Amino acid sequence: MSVKLFVGGLSWGTDDRSLRSKFEEYGTVEDAVVIRDRDTGRSRGFGFVTFASNEEAEVAIQNLNDAEFDGRNIKVDRAAERSSPAPRSGGGGYGGGGYGGGGGGYGGGRGGGGGYGGRGRGRGGGGGYNRY
Repeated sequence: MSVKLFVGGLSWGTDDRSLRSKFEEYGTVEDAVVIRDRDTGRSRGFGFVTFASNEEAEVAIQNLNDAEFDGRNIKVDRAAERSSPAPRSGGGGYGGGGYGGGGGGYGGGRGGGGGYGGRGRGRGGGGGYNRY
């Protein structure tokens, strides 16, 4: 059974390959990834390593938690289980709420605040992206 570990405190220079190489000293690594900022591509300072077995993962935790790696002391622990995202309800998006205020859509309903226009701007009270 695969076991995913969280690795925090990584150096900005640590990449997927060096992370995998370090953890392979303790067992069979199925996956190793450094999480990067989607806009800049820079490391966010943490990553995940997946081991093939629980025993190998435990050995890695014991040996690497608070150990020095690439000039930084890293934190290694079991990754938290990912919970399913809560369903989104109401507001948001282009419809009800979001850009057009309570009435929905870009034009919004009559009255109601919010949207790009803000309160009291434009005609009829509420905001709305493209109100006439």
